[in-house]
Amino acid sequence: MSELREHRLKRLSMRSMRRGIKEMDIILSRYADRRLGEFDDDMLDRYDALLSENDQDLYQWVSGQKPPPEGLQDIISDISKVAFQR
Repeated sequence: MSELREHRLKRLSMRSMRRGIKEMDIILSRYADRRLGEFDDDMLDRYDALLSENDQDLYQWVSGQKPPPEGLQDIISDISKVAFQR
């Protein structure tokens, strides 16, 4: 049995808020609030996988300190745009 979309969005939103380091809590919860509802199932799969990455690595990728791995560049770029918008 697959997870209902509503439950999946809530789960991903909670995982975005409770990361481990405050900076990533803020960045990913803002991103989740603005983008998750627009995502199709494939994008939700990609975001779910991204949430398994280490917070220190994610922060360095999102902040531009290190380049993200191939295959994550587009979603990291989008996260950066949303996170650092005014």
